[in-house]
Amino acid sequence: MLIRQESVSAKNSLKDLPSSSPLPNANLVLVFGSVKRFSEGRLAAFLKDRYPTAQIVGCTTSGEINPSGVYDDSLQITAILWEKTMQRVSNVRVNDMQSSFETGATLAKQLKADSLKTVLVFSDGLNVNGSELLLGFQSVLGEIPIIGGLAGDGGAFVKTLQLFNETISDNQIIAVGLYGNSLVTASGALGGWKPYGPPRKITRSVKNVVFEMDGKPALPLYRMYIGDAYAKGLPGSGLKFPLAIIEEGKRDVEKIRTLLAIDPANNSLTFAGNVEEGETVRLCQTNHDRLVEGAGGAAHLVTSGLKAGLTNQPGLAICVSCVGRKGVMAEQVSDEIKMVQQILGPQTALTGFYSYGELAPRPNTTDSVLHNQTMTIGYLTEDLLG
Repeated sequence: MLIRQESVSAKNSLKDLPSSSPLPNANLVLVFGSVKRFSEGRLAAFLKDRYPTAQIVGCTTSGEINPSGVYDDSLQITAILWEKTMQRVSNVRVNDMQSSFETGATLAKQLKADSLKTVLVFSDGLNVNGSELLLGFQSVLGEIPIIGGLAGDGGAFVKTLQLFNETISDNQIIAVGLYGNSLVTASGALGGWKPYGPPRKITRSVKNVVFEMDGKPALPLYRMYIGDAYAKGLPGSGLKFPLAIIEEGKRDVEKIRTLLAIDPANNSLTFAGNVEEGETVRLCQTNHDRLVEGAGGAAHLVTSGLKAGLTNQPGLAICVSCVGRKGVMAEQVSDEIKMVQQILGPQTALTGFYSYGELAPRPNTTDSVLHNQTMTIGYLTEDLLG
């Protein structure tokens, strides 16, 4: 596995890159950048000229990640040459949020094979229910690890864009299937959020819309817990107070749900992922240090999931973190990326983005779920001796 990375800063343009590609025979290229960057007229054609034999995929972001930190209005390009791993790329245009399950199942059918080891997914961030999308994939593939995320648009929540070879458009879901016994994967996902207040049972919800908790209207209860000052700023201020879903018999928080919208007419809360009736939830809060510790914990989950000897060879970590975390950490957001790089080591290339939803297995499983407000890491390398 060969990996080469290129970066275009906010102040520079594509023509500032060296004239020749660092890995012209790459077979997969991941591209993350702002909506402004993806809207540049020649981007897709430029990349295809630069990497003529590659499948080129990517999406817009709410911040781009590379080994040295977090950037806005940049373009991060990661070229990969697999030595033994096979790949297949599919994309589907999603019609509306209600068709998310069917769209995931359609893509999964195109990728399904006995040798499939993992799937990378880069999705529209505004017109997709990430929970239903994953359930669609899993209805066909079972517990194959799925990593990736939902595209961002810098927190504007207007339009996200996806890149697939020569096409840049919204409402796309792109899936990369990776195949063969030489591929080695590991993942980590931790948030660093601390629950507070009493547990509450979801007594009425429809997918990602919560109407009642403990038999009481959800919105007034939520407002009471966050206080008047923050309640006035809803739904935006809700990024600082997500819900933790507490799974029965477990103490650790494995799933977080971010508030997207409120509806005072029916006192409901809409979250960036399903919150099922019967689930137990608690409100969360955090600070900078806890979020950095959570990112470090995610990186330690990656290293503990690798066989001895594989941690010291070249690999790629695809980091997808939440725009809400970026809001909390503000100008110190690079601290969580530096923590991940420190733990995974200089031999690991980092790429990724700040998202509207993260896709990764729950800790120490292959059961992928939609995360919010979480640092997720999907790690890829090849064992050429295996």
